[in-house]
Amino acid sequence: MPGADGRLRCGWALASEDYQRYHDTEWGRAVEGESALFERLSLEAFQSGLSWITILRKREAFRAAFAGFDPHAVAAFGDADRTRLLSDPGIVRNAAKIDAVISNARALLALPDGESLGGLLARYRAPADRPAPQTPAEVPASTADSAALAKDLKKRGFRFVGPITAYAMLQATGYVNDHLADCWVRHGD
Repeated sequence: MPGADGRLRCGWALASEDYQRYHDTEWGRAVEGESALFERLSLEAFQSGLSWITILRKREAFRAAFAGFDPHAVAAFGDADRTRLLSDPGIVRNAAKIDAVISNARALLALPDGESLGGLLARYRAPADRPAPQTPAEVPASTADSAALAKDLKKRGFRFVGPITAYAMLQATGYVNDHLADCWVRHGD
């Protein structure tokens, strides 16, 4: 669908200025670094069952609450940090999701030498010749690869990483390109 600037975009991006900015500058683009990937994994877990716009609008508060998503800092969180997070009105105060983020930081740091979150995601990257979706109906919520990624992450101690969350992570970090065929971002115009 064309935006106010005449550029064709994935339809969901036109729902708000926040969505359009996220769509145009972040979604589906490569994310580098373990902290940045850990942030995306954490935010996707928090999004589970909620609207992405809720998480997007709270992202700066999440960053402040979770030490910039530095896995070393988050892995060291204890009971006082958990209590602080559960009373922070700037974030989603869900005990299971907060505990998962802390646990996931520890799981990330426990990966064997030579392994990384980025490396794990790369194993499930969509093939470069995968056809572009023509309509939103062609964009899946999960795939066999995202189910395998979720299983792999769980085996390594990660939590709150089901197939839908895993697929959303692959999309958000550029391991899958689900921009529609006529979307300007897909082609980088």
